[in-house]
Amino acid sequence: MSEEHTAPVGEEAESTQTDSQENTEGHDSENPVMEQEAEEESDKQLFSEKNYKYEELHSRPFITPDSEIPENLLHLSHSFGYDSGRRGNLQLLDDRTLIFIAGNLLILLDIPTKEQKYLRSCSGGGIGNITAHPCKEFFAVAEKGNFPNIIVYEYPSLRPYRILRGGTEKAYSCVDFNQDGKLLASVGSEPDYMLTLWNWRQEEVILSCKAISQDVFRLSFSPYNPGLLTSSGSGHIKFWKMAGTFTGIKLQGLIGHFGNTTTTDIEGYVELPDGKVVSGSAWGNLLLWEGNGIKVEICRKGGRNCHTGIVQPFTLEDGQLMTFGSDGVVRGWNFESIDIADSSSDSSRFEMEPLNEMVVGHHVHLTSVVKSPLPESNIWFAQDSSGAIWKLDLSLTYTTPDPECLFTFHAGPIQGLDVSRKSHLMATTSADCSVKVFDYLSKRELTTSRFNLGGTAVRWAPPLVDQSGGLLVTGFEDGVVRLLEVFNPQRLDALSGHCRKGDARLNLKQAFKPHNAPVTAVAYERNGEILATGSSDSTVFFFTVGEKYNPIGFVQVPGPVQALEWSPHSHSENRLLILCQNGHVVEVQSPDPEAQRPTKTFQLPEQTSRYFRFRSIKSQIKEQKKKEREERMKESMQLDTEEEEEEEEEELPSIYIPNPPSPLYCGFYSQPGQFWLSMGGFDSGYLYHCKFSEEQAQDPKQRQDEPFHFLPIHNADEDPICSVTFSSDRQLLFCGMHSGCIRVYPLQSGDHSLTSMQAYWALSVHDNEYGHLWHICCGHDDHFVLTAGDDGNIFSFSLLPPEELQKSLLWTRARVPSPRVILCHLTSSPPTPSSIETAKQKLEKDRLRREADLKIAAKQKKLAELQKKFKQLLNKNQSLPEHVRLTPQVQTHKPEPLIVIWFEMKPSPGFFRFRDSLQTVVTVVAIRTDHRISTYRLPVLAELSNQPRHQSRPDRGAAAAPERRRSRAEPENDGSKLEGRKVSVCSFHLSKTRVTSHLCVKLGNRQVERLRKIAEKAEQARAKIEKRKKEWAQLYAEKPSENCEDPQDVQAIREARESIGDLKLKSAKDFTVPKHLRMNTERKRAQLIGLEENVHLRGKQAEMNERIMVLRDSKVRLVSQLHAQAQQVQRVQRRLAAHLCRPPPALPNVLPEETPEKRLHYSKATLERYRVLREKRASDCCCSVFFLFSLQTMDHEEQGGVTTLLEQLEKQMEGEEGKEEEREEEGTPSLSASSVAREEEETAVEEGAELSDLEEELGTEEEIRLLHEQDLCEFDAKLRLLRHEKLRLDWQLKQADLCQLTLYQELMLLKEFERTEESLQEKLNDQLKEESTVKGCIEELELMQGEIAKLEKRKKALNVAFEAMLGLENKFEDELTRVFKKKVKRVKKNEQTESKEGEEDSDDDFDWDVGCDPDLFEETLQLRERRLELEELLAEKKKSAEALQTECDTFAKKVVLGFSSLCLLFSTFTFMLPCAHFIEFVSNGSVPTDLSPALLLDKKELTRLQERTEQLSLEKSEQRDLYCQAGQHHVRLIHDRKDMEAKIHMLEEQCSQLMMTKFGRLVDLEALMTLSGSRTLEELKQEKLLRETAYAKEIKQWDVDEARQALMEVTRCNTERLLSMTRLLDQKKDLENKLNARQKKKVISVHFIQNVNQSLDLQC
Repeated sequence: MSEEHTAPVGEEAESTQTDSQENTEGHDSENPVMEQEAEEESDKQLFSEKNYKYEELHSRPFITPDSEIPENLLHLSHSFGYDSGRRGNLQLLDDRTLIFIAGNLLILLDIPTKEQKYLRSCSGGGIGNITAHPCKEFFAVAEKGNFPNIIVYEYPSLRPYRILRGGTEKAYSCVDFNQDGKLLASVGSEPDYMLTLWNWRQEEVILSCKAISQDVFRLSFSPYNPGLLTSSGSGHIKFWKMAGTFTGIKLQGLIGHFGNTTTTDIEGYVELPDGKVVSGSAWGNLLLWEGNGIKVEICRKGGRNCHTGIVQPFTLEDGQLMTFGSDGVVRGWNFESIDIADSSSDSSRFEMEPLNEMVVGHHVHLTSVVKSPLPESNIWFAQDSSGAIWKLDLSLTYTTPDPECLFTFHAGPIQGLDVSRKSHLMATTSADCSVKVFDYLSKRELTTSRFNLGGTAVRWAPPLVDQSGGLLVTGFEDGVVRLLEVFNPQRLDALSGHCRKGDARLNLKQAFKPHNAPVTAVAYERNGEILATGSSDSTVFFFTVGEKYNPIGFVQVPGPVQALEWSPHSHSENRLLILCQNGHVVEVQSPDPEAQRPTKTFQLPEQTSRYFRFRSIKSQIKEQKKKEREERMKESMQLDTEEEEEEEEEELPSIYIPNPPSPLYCGFYSQPGQFWLSMGGFDSGYLYHCKFSEEQAQDPKQRQDEPFHFLPIHNADEDPICSVTFSSDRQLLFCGMHSGCIRVYPLQSGDHSLTSMQAYWALSVHDNEYGHLWHICCGHDDHFVLTAGDDGNIFSFSLLPPEELQKSLLWTRARVPSPRVILCHLTSSPPTPSSIETAKQKLEKDRLRREADLKIAAKQKKLAELQKKFKQLLNKNQSLPEHVRLTPQVQTHKPEPLIVIWFEMKPSPGFFRFRDSLQTVVTVVAIRTDHRISTYRLPVLAELSNQPRHQSRPDRGAAAAPERRRSRAEPENDGSKLEGRKVSVCSFHLSKTRVTSHLCVKLGNRQVERLRKIAEKAEQARAKIEKRKKEWAQLYAEKPSENCEDPQDVQAIREARESIGDLKLKSAKDFTVPKHLRMNTERKRAQLIGLEENVHLRGKQAEMNERIMVLRDSKVRLVSQLHAQAQQVQRVQRRLAAHLCRPPPALPNVLPEETPEKRLHYSKATLERYRVLREKRASDCCCSVFFLFSLQTMDHEEQGGVTTLLEQLEKQMEGEEGKEEEREEEGTPSLSASSVAREEEETAVEEGAELSDLEEELGTEEEIRLLHEQDLCEFDAKLRLLRHEKLRLDWQLKQADLCQLTLYQELMLLKEFERTEESLQEKLNDQLKEESTVKGCIEELELMQGEIAKLEKRKKALNVAFEAMLGLENKFEDELTRVFKKKVKRVKKNEQTESKEGEEDSDDDFDWDVGCDPDLFEETLQLRERRLELEELLAEKKKSAEALQTECDTFAKKVVLGFSSLCLLFSTFTFMLPCAHFIEFVSNGSVPTDLSPALLLDKKELTRLQERTEQLSLEKSEQRDLYCQAGQHHVRLIHDRKDMEAKIHMLEEQCSQLMMTKFGRLVDLEALMTLSGSRTLEELKQEKLLRETAYAKEIKQWDVDEARQALMEVTRCNTERLLSMTRLLDQKKDLENKLNARQKKKVISVHFIQNVNQSLDLQC
């Protein structure tokens, strides 16, 4: 069993601080050997002087002085947690011992045995940082607190060796030894951030300076240059150099400049041999620093990050720079490539790929690593912020083992802790989505279960609920509550037949979701019958406890729930105390599980509750203490108390109430209705005793309740109590403090008021800054105390010494419950995503929907029956004779009297709207004058009619239609999705089975994950490409054309054209009316509608109506008051003598015209009278023979006679009202009073004698009379004033009516003008058409005349050609001329043969005996033919020209007639010409007769134009400057475009070259980027690796050496044989060549001989 290290080491000696010695490191030593000997001697001397003992240095618990509390009240038993979020919280002392910080403890963990040793902090304020000496013989512990120390311990003796004092003010953030271990560097945290260099063996400060004003994460010496240091932290990196000066060694620091790179926090870095530094970044790339600037940013190819998330380089080994990241991957990079890396011209990045890679895990976040001290070892130990410690082999070869997870812990704050009431079992949960079960007696973890979301609360079920003690209730962040059963899996062997490993396992028994926010508290009722769960959604849910937990209901509380506590058995009533985080406390009566609950919701409607809202009293307490302290000072100093009290009252501060209120941390019951609270924030430092008030009618959120008592807590103003628990006998109170400290208060039995809570025992355990102790529990046997804080640490303490604890628990061990027999499946389906309340409301809605569907079906059935009956009645009516058959009008609608309908049913809202729409006029009449005032009749129906009815309903329909469509489409979509999923899953399984059947290889998780990532990357690339294409398309679409003008310029030109005005005369041809001055019917109609919809006047009318109605109501009230006073006067006069009675004033009455709405009021008596009159009228009617005919005639009579019945009823009612008024007037006294009595009364009053009863009654009567007069006068004055205001409003309304009439008349004129204008426009269009036709005819005529002229020219040219052909003195001239000019009848082309015969006949009269040349004659005939063709064309053209001329003349006559008619039309208009004094267009001192070139404008417009000319000249100069600037900018843009085009061309060529270099051809990069991984290829790779592994194993099993020797021998023999065969083949080839040569010679000789023989034969 692990124990705390308390063994004394060495002899006792006083620990004194030596004086600082002179600095000698700055001078060079001439003899290093002598210097080393001197250092050794000084070390020995210091060692003889310094002898520290751990027992004297480590922090001890605080105990209240003069108390009997033992110092060893609690003994540390074990630590179950690990602060994995702390930076650099892992060091290695040897190959089997790890050290890390746990709150105020330093834990030495033995890796193989998992035993722990502990060293407490010496300051009691915690530990800041640790580091190990390079030789692993020492390690340094830098602490936190006020002026903390750095303690250097020896290892393995764990003796304090050196103590370094005065390095910082509050805490150390990092420490580090140099390479040879002689120097130690430290950096403090805020507020000083002091960097200190220590000669730690001499306990001396060498150098000290401020590092920076930001948090420093890491500090280290360079392993290659002992004079260089590097520090990094929040948004900075700094490079330090130790420089020797004449005054000694000094530090020079250079801050790193990020330049164009984004500033980032730097967690880790590595110094390179040449002085460069490689650091990490927050986005995952490496930064190469040279000097104090970034040389290059290193990333992977394609711009990918080196790691996902934060990256830290940590070592440089074997030519590789090793890095790890928060993505759980370790990568090795080529050091030479990094060292010579340089950025390209276009970017500051250098791309490269890692040489090696190791994936530690998918949910692993590495933060620090340490190397094993064994020589030539590649073993590293890594800290995982997800709550683990890993062992890594970074040799990165094929035989490298997989990463090994040595230890697992909770990551982050502990959200829940509880212990079993049956055994030494502890359950915890955290935000890391895990639930762990520990055996704190045997100090080991039993089981862990992980879920989708983090846990927030955990509670063991009491033995009343679960006798085995294995049921856990766990709450999670999503509001789900899970019931988990702890069982021993080894006992399931007999049930399932499977052998399971592990000591315990968790099984999901039940899951439900009562809340929509994190579950913050869980509590069982004292009898174990009800479970309550609280949440931050301000609800508390109750469940019945049993085999299955069923919901009872929930209550709403005023704030997020902090804690739940049921009343103990000592209380008579079973109640639940609910503590809310915002200071509210609610006490709820335990609900009855068997009571009837509402079916619509689980909310408990009438649950007995009491509320308390904490109101701060700390300022009052401080004020009271200050008063008491000053009073004691006054008494001791004998000062004047009265004067000092007055001064003190003036100086006292006001009561302070914090806003927002202080948070509530914890609380517990003291007595029924009373409880203790611990508050945070301003109200910390006290325990407040509170009770519920008797007055609970006030709103809980508005309450202000103060505690009735308080208990001060020592040193707790800044350290409030966060959690409390009691021992089983309630004699010990354990408190968890905000600073991570444990406090134990001994109490007396039955002390509910905590009067004995004085002395205490306190020990700092968790981290003092962020280790808030929210959970503290006692074991079931009160032998252990367990704590859990926000620093992720879990500690167990024993109340007995370790020896006694071993003896008492020698035969005891934690018992894990056996599994239930019915347990068959250890997993269960997750709960539904909706909460219980949501599911309940959904069921209620479904039930209501079903009921509505049933009602609709019943109504439809009833309607079908009625339709059937109606059809039967129709058929029966058709079968009747025609004279008794009902007409269609009667059978479709049978009207009934309106009052009968009112009598039978309640008036509908539509009736009241119709009644209000009638808008009867109310007239108010003055009482003493004839003045009267009436209300306006507002056109309500007209306003409603202006707005179409379909505008309101379709909006709702349109809004509801998509919902209906969506609701109808949702099931189909879901089904289609499900079918699509099924098909995809089936296809995936089919393809998978085919591939596996072919390859018989299954991919591992890494390969599948890699394929998934490749597919995701391809999909992302595809989406990125599509997005880029869309952006380019949008950009090109927005690109303006070359001839496009600037929209601002176009807008400015348009505005200028609109605002410049047209100053030409209206008689000018090019004059156009501006748009804003044009008027048409539409604009005039808009003006008219705007006037009609004048809200101002309508509002005034409505306001006037309201004021008149108020005046009418005041008159009604006045009349009723006067009648009441008249009755009082009547009572007074009855008691007076007759001669003292005065005549009462005339009482006004409310006229019927003042209350016209009473005509629509009715009562049962009125309806009854109407029914009697109607029956009487019906009985007087004559009966017909046929019943149906009588009904028909009776209905017609009723329709015509209802009005007479109503008039008769009104007369009866008026008669009755008149009788009642007469009766009232008769009851009113009309007695006269004498003047003598009045004079006697006045004299009595004047004399001041005492008034008798009679005189008092007379005075009362006089007072009533005066009030009567005053009220009447006031009412008449108000009516006159309102009448004057109404007259003024009438005048305004008349003006509006006149304006409306004027607008209407203008509208009529405009309509008439438009009709005239349309007719004129039609005529103008016709004239324009005719004009265009005339122009066309003229143009055609001109063309025709030109053609005629051309033909005449051709004819003349033909005659000239004939004369030239004849020549001079041709004897046949006359004959040929006659032939040429002879007129011959022309024929058509289809009669060419006949024409030839005709020609022959026509030319027969020519004398051929003369001797004319036939060729000349033929030419003459051809010329004649051409002449005839020209003459025919001329005749046709002239004929067409004459027709066009006739048409033009006709149109000209029409134009003249039209012009004359227009002149007559314009002569009817009257024109107004300006007078002479308005004309300034003067020529030679006189007004010219022709004003056509003049402009018409006034002086104001002329002044404006003159000013505008000056503005335009300025604008012209500005525009000229802008034009010059735009030209220069245009030239620049052209140059830039050329440069960009050249650059793009160069990049394209470079890209093509790169593609040719890499791929050997040009490829489509988009297709390459969107390629996804091939599963077949991955399976082949996996098969290859498996076969290589199998072959390697098989090779290992064989006798490799003998086989290799045999192989070599066989290879040698084969080689010799091959060599001999080669030689033989060469010899064979030589012989064949020689043989071939000889055969060639022999053949040549044979041929030669044959040739010789043949020649001899020939000679012979």
